[in-house]
Amino acid sequence: MSSLDIARSIAFSGLSATQVQISVASANISNADTKGYTEKTANQSSSVTAGVGTGVTITGISSSVDKLLLKSLVGADSDLGAANTNNSYLTQLEQLYGSASGGDSSTTGTSLANTIAAFQSALSSLASTPSSASLQANAVSALSAVTTQLQQTSSGIQKLRGNADQDIASSVTDINSDLQQISDLNKQIKQEAAAGQPTADLEDQRNSALQDLASQMNVSYFTTSSGDLQVYTGSGQALVDSTAHPLSYTATSNVTAATTYVAGSSSSGFSAITVNGVDITSQITSGNISALVTLRDQTLPAAQAQLDELAQQFTASVNAVSNQGTSLPLPASLTGTATVSSTTPLSATGTVRIAVTDQSGNLVSYKDLNLSSDTTVGSLVSDINSNVPGVTASIDANGHLTISATGSGNGVAINEMTSSVGSSGQGFSDYFGLNDLITGTNASNIAVRSDILSGASALPTATLDSSATLTAGNAVLSPGSATVLNALSSALTGSTNFAMAGGLGATTGSFTDYAAAIVANVASKSSQASATYTAKQTAQSTYANTLSSQSGVNIDQESANLSALQNKYAAASQIITAINAMFSALMTAMTAS
Repeated sequence: MSSLDIARSIAFSGLSATQVQISVASANISNADTKGYTEKTANQSSSVTAGVGTGVTITGISSSVDKLLLKSLVGADSDLGAANTNNSYLTQLEQLYGSASGGDSSTTGTSLANTIAAFQSALSSLASTPSSASLQANAVSALSAVTTQLQQTSSGIQKLRGNADQDIASSVTDINSDLQQISDLNKQIKQEAAAGQPTADLEDQRNSALQDLASQMNVSYFTTSSGDLQVYTGSGQALVDSTAHPLSYTATSNVTAATTYVAGSSSSGFSAITVNGVDITSQITSGNISALVTLRDQTLPAAQAQLDELAQQFTASVNAVSNQGTSLPLPASLTGTATVSSTTPLSATGTVRIAVTDQSGNLVSYKDLNLSSDTTVGSLVSDINSNVPGVTASIDANGHLTISATGSGNGVAINEMTSSVGSSGQGFSDYFGLNDLITGTNASNIAVRSDILSGASALPTATLDSSATLTAGNAVLSPGSATVLNALSSALTGSTNFAMAGGLGATTGSFTDYAAAIVANVASKSSQASATYTAKQTAQSTYANTLSSQSGVNIDQESANLSALQNKYAAASQIITAINAMFSALMTAMTAS
């Protein structure tokens, strides 16, 4: 080969190498804003034959990614995923509790504490005129607002738990997509590498899938000598090795306060997150799924427990007072809310007064019943039927004690007197729930008694005479008395013992105090979650920006490189033109000779 042939070959190799470099620079500039894209470099080296340079070749297209920095970013992605989810859900939880009052008013806000305060205000107004039908209606409406808000807040909490469960299922679907993508890219990268083709762009896609995966759950990973990216759970369960191992999860269709997750139990209300049949729920300690599981199984149930404690104590206090009174006109029968049977043991002392009156409140008959001899509910029923004139007692099909007046048009009234029933020493009527104002066992089903809410029965504000003896025909009821109303106000504003619930310690205070403490507790968690999210976002952004500075595209630098490559390409073209001219001159000279 002549020197001109060698020179032209070298020039063509330079032209070809420059074309590749210009193509890489163009791709860098075009993908500068593409998520996960890293700057690519066309690596070149000189070609040498028999010790003589014969041009230049492109040996590969590569990118430089700091592996330690990438690992730190992957960890930060997991932390941010958890913080973002926690912040979002706790913000929604805080909104369920309404807003606190402003200024000096305790009734202008929409929080539970404000709603309870509004009920207290309605009771105070009614106490000044107990016989006022409109003020009674206002008090019932205010009480209904309390029970309705408790129900709605409880329902909202369970809806958030259901949403978290559904989000876990959605996240598992996203994770499986990422795992499959990583596995597919592993295969493509090995195939391209075996064919001598560049794999940098495929590696970028794989790193992006890894980061997406990490935002959902914490993982550990490493790259094998063959180029495979192998991914594991924090405890070493394989997610991607020679193939992808998808996660399995089934969302629950109906979530209630009783729905819980019990690891390894077939009766668990929530499904386990499994891979290859192994429960890995507890192995997920960061990322979006970790936060969702914690919210569903710990944070939100804790909020429900606090709400239930408020509802249960509120119900007990209100009913303890309402059972001291009676509605006017008197009901023909009283049916309890406590579930009993004839064999239910009964521990009782003192006396209870059971009276029958006409609809004007005049006494028909009565009996002060000594409870100390009644050892079962069945014996109590027999005692009432044998010794209290004008009434009949029974246990209905639902297991509730019923006491009814036998005379047409008559009604039944009870004064608890000195009765003490059960381990907590409740009054007779309170123990059986014969004159409850509120029904339900927790925040999810608390409600104002339906007949009172509808207006069919009045508030139990009247009381049965507690004099030593009563005379038939005399008025024995005290309509228009504020005794029950004042007792109810005192029960709400006085000191009540609240048990430890959902992270709130045991405490003593009024109902508005405890409701305010619940709201403050949720607000504090929400504020902390927001601060954590901001901190994790800052940390993730720092790692991402550092990695971008190290391996991302610098537009200014790439533009300068492109300009230099254009000049290099032009120079190589000029060399080829010059060599071609030399060939033409040589051919002309040879022809002439």
